[in-house]
Amino acid sequence: MFQITGPATAEQIIKKSRFIATAIPIASEEEAKAALAARADTGANHNCWAWRIGAAYRFSDDGEPGGTAGKPILAAIDGQAIDRVLVVVTRWFGGVLLGSGGLVRAYGGTAAACLKGADLEEMKPTVSGYIRLEFADLALVRARLQAVKDLGILGEAFTATGADITLRIPQAEAGTVERLVSDLTRGRSMLSLDEPG
Repeated sequence: MFQITGPATAEQIIKKSRFIATAIPIASEEEAKAALAARADTGANHNCWAWRIGAAYRFSDDGEPGGTAGKPILAAIDGQAIDRVLVVVTRWFGGVLLGSGGLVRAYGGTAAACLKGADLEEMKPTVSGYIRLEFADLALVRARLQAVKDLGILGEAFTATGADITLRIPQAEAGTVERLVSDLTRGRSMLSLDEPG
């Protein structure tokens, strides 16, 4: 799977109708709704869209005949194995009817062209982790964790004796991080892992 690193656009004129696709990275349904509200052009005839975040997805034909816009946009997203993305295809009607097949090709094709032009990065499977550290170990462990590629420190809550750290760890590095924490703390702290995310 891949995700886009920033917004991307593509434009096509098909039988006098103007189609503009915009792809926007999203992390939640709320972000998708906010991005859609910000991107929809009220002066256009149709603002059709689709988004996918993992197994969750939604799409809309926005007044076009059922199945001719939202589903082809979603098919373009899935066809390029992209996740965490919203694609909006805005249409200004040019006076020539495209028919159902023409609409499917126009919406799906514009969305696909937009996604092909986007900058992508591979999504690596991750796991969530949690460590309870004493103050004596905190600085050294935090510094060594920051050196692990693609590891993210999501939160740090201080306690009376140290800190609780929440991590997002590349799945392939989980064993290495587990050993690192155990070795650096001489077994006083252990990494607790959650299910892959």
